[in-house]
Amino acid sequence: MNIFRTKSIEQSIADSDEPGRKLKRSLSTWDLMIMGVAVAVGAGIFSVGAKAAANFAGPAVTLSFAIAAVTCALAIMCYAEFATAIPVAGSAYVFTYATMGEVLAWIIGWNLILELFTAAAVIAKYWGIYLSTVFGLMGVEMPPSVSVFGVDLYWGAFLIVAIFTVLLVLGTKLSARVGNVFTMIKIAVVLFVIVVGFSYVKFSNYTPFVPASEPTAGAGAADVMKQSFFGFLTGAAPAQYGTLGIFAGAALVFFAFIGFDVVATSAEEVKNPQKTLPRGIFGGLALVTLLYILVSLALTGMVSYTQLAEVKNPTLTTAFEAVGNTDAAKVIAFGSLVGLTTVIMVLLMGLSRVVLAMSRDGLLPRSLSKTSEKRSTPARLQIICGAAVAVVAGVTKVDLLEEMINIGTLSAFVMVSLGILVLRKKRPDLKPAFRVPFGKVLPWVSAVLCVYLMTNLAVETWIFFAIWLVIGMVIYFSYGQRHSRLNEKFASAKASVNGAPESGKADGDEDEDSFTKV
Repeated sequence: MNIFRTKSIEQSIADSDEPGRKLKRSLSTWDLMIMGVAVAVGAGIFSVGAKAAANFAGPAVTLSFAIAAVTCALAIMCYAEFATAIPVAGSAYVFTYATMGEVLAWIIGWNLILELFTAAAVIAKYWGIYLSTVFGLMGVEMPPSVSVFGVDLYWGAFLIVAIFTVLLVLGTKLSARVGNVFTMIKIAVVLFVIVVGFSYVKFSNYTPFVPASEPTAGAGAADVMKQSFFGFLTGAAPAQYGTLGIFAGAALVFFAFIGFDVVATSAEEVKNPQKTLPRGIFGGLALVTLLYILVSLALTGMVSYTQLAEVKNPTLTTAFEAVGNTDAAKVIAFGSLVGLTTVIMVLLMGLSRVVLAMSRDGLLPRSLSKTSEKRSTPARLQIICGAAVAVVAGVTKVDLLEEMINIGTLSAFVMVSLGILVLRKKRPDLKPAFRVPFGKVLPWVSAVLCVYLMTNLAVETWIFFAIWLVIGMVIYFSYGQRHSRLNEKFASAKASVNGAPESGKADGDEDEDSFTKV
């Protein structure tokens, strides 16, 4: 049993052409750029930044965003090199399969499912809550949830997930066009926030820029569970602000950058991926980073971070209400609703593409990877993913697992960063359209930064993550390893070798070589 067997790049590309499991190339550079902005400019810019400023970094949340952006940019460089070398669906899962072996690929794929599923469910739930808020601002009372047999049902989550599941089944290009319209609207809202927000800025609110570290409120086991894993390992008492607060804030706002690894999952649906992928990914990242930094400066300049900390769940709306501009608060509420809409769409698409890639390889049931003949979309899988997200978002407290999104993303970033070093060593013949500059250094820097940000997530997040990994390994060894298509190929190759005459090479040897070559 070789759990570290690898799948060749050539075989991954060939599998993407398998009849009945093939996706259509229809996305342009603009579509990719907008897709990255669509999934990033959402919860991150409207709520997570305010939370990070209030509870972790103060005005230095701007530095938190910058650190998260640099970390993301380094990892995305590695994604871009991989994606131009292996332009198929699956993103980090496929890249890891080609470099580090099946079991690690399974772990990364499993973590991507965690990231995308949890993110889609959390955002869908928030969307329903924001929808009720917008109706409330218009004078229409509409509760975000209704009681069904004693269970709170968030009906808004069902509605938005159902709409975008249908759109994605109808076609990726159609979904992209709808997403483009929503994305342009929310960019306009963000620019409004920046312009109006800076008119209320008081430079005294930027002082102290890096607040002094102080113990967190509360004590006991619950407080320890909420502290960073790094603080727990080093024996530090639970605290907030200070230099460590900046990095804790960066670990939290990293949630705002998850869109760009999702974009890489669409590689198989991109026209001319060697040029389109790098341009689309980096263009979107540059625009999002600029918007985040400007919004965080406006936010912390409008009101003191201590004022934000007094609110249980601070958002941009909190800041505008604090300065008395309720009209702007209404615009932001609408912008938040529109912003979250496109995030859900891209996450649902990314989730189905990762599962599709794993299903093609037999690690999950092969029936999941079938695509419709007419539109070349994984209709059955998209409906299954949409239904699962809707149920979890509608009836559970999935928002308690927000940080699970970040740890799933960061673990994938680590493997992709290290995978570039392996790829270059094993396949020096490859000439991808994009190559990471300073290729022997930057991937290591990226991996180290991602690991450090992971350690700044809460202790309870690591515990939940460990449980998720254990469940994943049970599934892999009970199902995935035995049903893997590589397992079938290796078994066939071994049988051919055992039955072949010594003077000749069996046909299975060639097949085995094609799967193990990286």
